[in-house]
Amino acid sequence: MRTAVETTQVRRPSAVRALTTLLAATAAATVVVELLNWWYAPEQEFGLAVRTGWAMLRSLGFLVLIGHVNRGRAGAKPFGLILAVTTVFAVGRLVVPREGVPPLPGLLGFALLAVLCGAVVWLLYRSEAVAGHLVRHRKGLVLDAGTITWREIAPKRPPVTAWLLTSRVAAFTYSPLLLVPALVAAGAVLDDRLAAAPVVLLWFLTGIAVSYLVLFCTAFLMRGRRWARTLLVAITLGVLAVDLPLCWWLLGVDGLIRDGAPLVAAAVLALYGLRRAARAEAASLPT
Repeated sequence: MRTAVETTQVRRPSAVRALTTLLAATAAATVVVELLNWWYAPEQEFGLAVRTGWAMLRSLGFLVLIGHVNRGRAGAKPFGLILAVTTVFAVGRLVVPREGVPPLPGLLGFALLAVLCGAVVWLLYRSEAVAGHLVRHRKGLVLDAGTITWREIAPKRPPVTAWLLTSRVAAFTYSPLLLVPALVAAGAVLDDRLAAAPVVLLWFLTGIAVSYLVLFCTAFLMRGRRWARTLLVAITLGVLAVDLPLCWWLLGVDGLIRDGAPLVAAAVLALYGLRRAARAEAASLPT
């Protein structure tokens, strides 16, 4: 048996190079803006630390996205869209303090980050050069006629629309968007609301369970199962029904805005993606 490695040169247009540079700048800006928000925060409590840490982890997401873009992965578009939208919400909720006026450096940093995220989305969805580059699938070992090659593997599932991929990526954010406010609420419970500890624990376990449920649902969603779309809608509504009241009850209106708004944005994107995918599939059917 012979082993061979297939090396394919991937041409990178100038727009793709510009996109990778922009993504690196966005990752750096995310860290800088979060450090500014932490520095100017009047109270550096546990909840702010959790939200800041989660927002800064998104800088790693942009670095992962750079890898997807460099490899020409087709999934970079929905990943970039969800990452950009949720980053704006995650950072924006920390710029405004509970009392008083936001500091000017924080506002300027947030404005810069919003512009960078908007530019990322524009290049991903409006640049023809980027669209022509992001067409590849993952690579793997393939055994063919006694030879093992490392090459691109076309998915066995039927082709899916970009909007369906967007819904899938948006649904994967449900779990962390549940876990972050649950952790924040855990800090509040330890302070003065110990009676609510079982509810917080159930909230945290729900966030973990949702990750497995979404993984199961989207696996069949990518295979064109209609019941999976109905299940994803039910999961989305259920997540909102659990998270929003708990945010309001345990974290107040401030927590509802800071932690509920990003989840609402992800849910809207997931449901809108399902709707657009259904329209695209209906339009492709022969009349």
